[in-house]
Amino acid sequence: MSTLPPEYPDDTSPGSAGQEPTPAYEPPPAYQPPPAYQPPPAYGPPPAYAAPGGYGPSPGYGPPPGYGPPPGYGQPAGYGPPPGYSQPPGYGQPPGYSQPPGYGQPPGYSQPPGYSQPPGYGPPPGYGPPPGYGPTPPGYGPPLIPGANKPGIIPLRPLTLSDIFNGAVGYIRANPKPTLGITAMVVVVMQVISLLATVGPLAAANSLQSNKSEPSLGAVGAWTASLGGSALVSWLGSMLLSGMLTVIVGRAVFGSPITIAEAWAKVRGRLLALLGLALLEAVGLAVIIGLVVVILIGVGVAANAGVAVLLGFPLLLLVVALLAYAYTVLLFAPVLIVLERLPVFDAITRSFRLVRNGFWRVLGIRVLAAMVVGIVGGAISAPFSIVGQVLLMGASSTTTLLVGTALSSIGGGISQIVTTPFVAGVVVLLYTDRRIRAEAFDLVLQTGAAGGPAAVESTDNLWLTRPY
Repeated sequence: MSTLPPEYPDDTSPGSAGQEPTPAYEPPPAYQPPPAYQPPPAYGPPPAYAAPGGYGPSPGYGPPPGYGPPPGYGQPAGYGPPPGYSQPPGYGQPPGYSQPPGYGQPPGYSQPPGYSQPPGYGPPPGYGPPPGYGPTPPGYGPPLIPGANKPGIIPLRPLTLSDIFNGAVGYIRANPKPTLGITAMVVVVMQVISLLATVGPLAAANSLQSNKSEPSLGAVGAWTASLGGSALVSWLGSMLLSGMLTVIVGRAVFGSPITIAEAWAKVRGRLLALLGLALLEAVGLAVIIGLVVVILIGVGVAANAGVAVLLGFPLLLLVVALLAYAYTVLLFAPVLIVLERLPVFDAITRSFRLVRNGFWRVLGIRVLAAMVVGIVGGAISAPFSIVGQVLLMGASSTTTLLVGTALSSIGGGISQIVTTPFVAGVVVLLYTDRRIRAEAFDLVLQTGAAGGPAAVESTDNLWLTRPY
């Protein structure tokens, strides 16, 4: 029964005036799920969505109709997987997830014509280096291995025995005119002086044959003096020659050429220092030999000849060892005077420091070089010496003696012209090797090698560089 007043008709009573009865609280039709709540028919690729032959989106590619969010807000249809989750046909793995024939993209997914990588750019089937990528362009070459740079006659790294010997021959081949030209001029002068020193005593001896009453002591003294003077001149000439050859080797390390005039200009300012070193060495040698002779004479006078012989043999060995040591530690002094432009005593001190930690190696290579020079020089001078000795043995006149002596001198001169540059090259390269090992001098030399053979002045100054 309604409790409302009469003026308020009961809305719920059937047949009330002005009111139309409504269904009994049934949800309005709009609230019912749409009949097609299933994935909308338009979901998924539209007709012809499958990638056409040649790959690429179909004309008008975009979200399919109904892509936007449906009424009621929520995950937009088509954004996530629809119920049952299956990828749209043609988009990836087909329903049932089985590899399509031929593996890879489904039929028709291939790249469109002309889209593929240009020929030679991408790796070919089987994956390998792309064509054309391989070696570096011509003229560029692989980077240099540290220490393996070789601008001239030697590689700029610690040297081996073969490096030193090959370099000593290589600089002669690279600069034959200045090397052999300078050597020939100096050797010819020395041989002429030596020949004159020999001819004088021979002529004196021949003139004395007619006068037997005169003592021969004067002739012996003249012979000794001439030989001493000849030896001194040869010593000085050898020192000068080694200085000029040192300049040539120093340039050849960088592959730079040099002329005889340039070599002389470089050595001319160091000539007095070289001669001073030669005189100092000659005086030292004379003092050592003279001291030994005095000791032996004194022992022979004080005791007897047998004691002098017994004492003389070990003393001789000691002197030989002392001379070998002095020669080795002073081996680099001429090189230092020329290349580093040091005064005499500074060159002697620095030579000792360089040789000190590599004494046996320096001595061994120098002795080996002397053996090579002896063999080669002997082979060259042997024909001249044999003929000269035959003439001297059967000499019946002074002229024959002079001819035999001249032939021997010619053979010796040719031998020196060939072998002296080799010895000078070995000494300079030994000095270079000791600086590389003791001072990492190869790094300094590489800075000069970067300038090329034309930067001769800068490379000459590199030898002045010292770590202290």
